[in-house]
Amino acid sequence: MTRPPVSRRALIGAGAQSLVGLVIAYVLGSACVAGSEFGTRWALWLALPVLLLPLQPFLTGRNVLAIAKLGPRRWSLRPLLAWIPSVLWVAGLLLAVLAAARPQITHRQQIVTSKGLDILLALDTSGSMRQDDMLTRRGYASRIEVAKGVAKEFVNGRPNDRLGMVVFGEEAFTYVPLTLDHETLNDAIDTVEIGMSGSRGTAVGTAIAVSAKRMKELDAPAKVVILVTDGRSNAGRLSPLEAANAAAALDIKVYTIGVGGPTGAFDEGVDEPGLRAVSEATGAHYFRAQDMAALEDVYKTIDELEPSPAKVKDLVEHEELFRCPLTKGSLLMLVAALLQATLLRRGP
Repeated sequence: MTRPPVSRRALIGAGAQSLVGLVIAYVLGSACVAGSEFGTRWALWLALPVLLLPLQPFLTGRNVLAIAKLGPRRWSLRPLLAWIPSVLWVAGLLLAVLAAARPQITHRQQIVTSKGLDILLALDTSGSMRQDDMLTRRGYASRIEVAKGVAKEFVNGRPNDRLGMVVFGEEAFTYVPLTLDHETLNDAIDTVEIGMSGSRGTAVGTAIAVSAKRMKELDAPAKVVILVTDGRSNAGRLSPLEAANAAAALDIKVYTIGVGGPTGAFDEGVDEPGLRAVSEATGAHYFRAQDMAALEDVYKTIDELEPSPAKVKDLVEHEELFRCPLTKGSLLMLVAALLQATLLRRGP
């Protein structure tokens, strides 16, 4: 038996049913899965055969799925209403496909089960730190700007350690107490300026003493001071070595970094033997950094020498959202079945 030709009008009608069903499913489904991700994304491919369902009678010659066809050619209200079950079936099945894709919202939480280190960054803000002799990827920059930028990178790499900042020049004071709020610490680092603790001197000993006093009563697996300067101690009543010995008695390590470009001013300004003695007295190391890359390497070395003992447990929970599209889809298919069995029943 020859299959009768399919009219263009019938194909357009079937396509319209798929399109309307898709729009309904999109509107109803979006409200259910907004901001989610899919656990079984491959299941979304099942939407393709669903969208072809209204074409099934024309492809097979049999209306096996009982999806409503267009009615008689003459205009009447019934052929228009006959679209409704088909549209509802398509929308309902699409929502079922959406549910099968397992939409879910992932909640991630990190729980620190043991403490990290306490690290204070002591930064020289004396006038000589203004000198633009530190080579960066974009040319030369001031010593303090390079020191601030690299310090922020170091802070970002220690998420589970408490960090703070001490600034020093003629005097020294705690600029940011030890904190796990690293975003606030980095914002504070941006505001550090030349001369904020006096610009005419460099009180290295006082900076170490202030740092040690801040850490004295704290309970941490290890306590570390990273002191960055481009000069020699010429202010304050406490010598760097005396302060270092006091810090060592409190089990505080003091890493010292001399910064400045490869100029005569660098060699004349930094008291390398003195800074080395400070670090050795506390069981730490002295480093020299003439450009940004070298300073980054110094911080990476310190990062390796002082690994964080903090243990972090990642908790991942998935909030399943399939019930919403599945419920809506089931209701649409139930309504479609009821309409086909009652008001839009196709009889002889």
